Amino acid sequence: MAREMTGPGTARGGISSIAQRVAGQPSQGGKVGGRQGPLGRVYLSQLIPALLIVLIGVINMWSCALALEGEVNFTSHLAGIALGFAAAVVVWRYDYRNLSNLTTALFVLSCVMLALPLVPGLGVEGGLGGLGWVRIGPLRFQPSEPSKLVVIALMASACAQYNGKIETFADYARLCGTLLVPLLLIMVTDLGTGLMIFFTGATIIICSGAPRTWVLATIALIVGVSALVVITSSIDGLPHILKPYQLTRLTVFLDPEGSSSEDAYNLIQAMIAIGSGGLLGKGFGNASQSLLGFVPESQTDFIFATYAEQFGFVGSVLLLALYAWMILATVFLAMRVESTFSKLVLVGCAAMWTFQVLESVGMCIGIMPITGIPLPFMTYGSSSMVTQLAAVGLVQSVWRHRQKVA
Repeated sequence: MAREMTGPGTARGGISSIAQRVAGQPSQGGKVGGRQGPLGRVYLSQLIPALLIVLIGVINMWSCALALEGEVNFTSHLAGIALGFAAAVVVWRYDYRNLSNLTTALFVLSCVMLALPLVPGLGVEGGLGGLGWVRIGPLRFQPSEPSKLVVIALMASACAQYNGKIETFADYARLCGTLLVPLLLIMVTDLGTGLMIFFTGATIIICSGAPRTWVLATIALIVGVSALVVITSSIDGLPHILKPYQLTRLTVFLDPEGSSSEDAYNLIQAMIAIGSGGLLGKGFGNASQSLLGFVPESQTDFIFATYAEQFGFVGSVLLLALYAWMILATVFLAMRVESTFSKLVLVGCAAMWTFQVLESVGMCIGIMPITGIPLPFMTYGSSSMVTQLAAVGLVQSVWRHRQKVA
């Protein structure tokens, strides 16, 4: 797969020919072609669905603000979007290729950002007593959010050095170790974001040409270690690596009705809200289950339940279709560019969005653990909004500099 991605002939036939039609004009000489002028600098196939999701999120958050006074500041949400668009423009104009040789600097930056909540005087408690926030004067934010993009750039830079084929196990182990350090730092404060960073980084490593046997062996090792951690955290007298609330969130979805925990109640109420939306939903502002306090954190963790109750099955399918459009457009662009670093940056962004959508939606319908992963462009919170829009800008930067890709 990695060899196919790096070859100049990937723009011929099959899926790649579809990618040409989706992304723009046919490629010439193995390079991504495109129109000149302002529109030629913007990758509309990825930008349009992202903007539509932002608009849907604004409408949904407006309903939350009307019903949840004191909990949702609609002006703050709009300000987060404005900051996000500003960040996206800056990233879009920046030549992302400058990051390709900054592996060490990106590694240090990611570690520093993820360690900030552990610094006395800076880290502040979030929900359930977890340390994941930093306060600097009046500014309060989650450094784990922008660190997602730093880790994507870090792993893309580290993996691009092998040009699509990792030949020695020492190199493979080095890449895994590069991912492991920031992963352990974030796991201390934010389990959900840690899982997302692991999925994104692992996807980049796999797409870098890692041999299948090594990947399968690593997956088996991770599954075994994860099971051991869960088991030891469940038995009195053994080391509890996971905090009680983390363990509950990871396991409650298996039998929510048989659990008396608060998270089980949250999950059941979210599923009731989604089910009560029916085919077409109850209408804007009429999410009685979500907006009258039955579903806690209806503007953050369970934002999809709030949306589904108002706009029903049809609205939910539309939203998921827009996510699929945005992610697939990113993947198609990755298939067309020649630079290994460019491909891996795009793969990282697509993996990040895929995991967040699957996890955030899945936990609301009871098929995924409850981790509090934000739904891109929908969840209330400026840290997440700015990061997600900056990721859109990163994809746009790849498109903007496509004719310069070597």
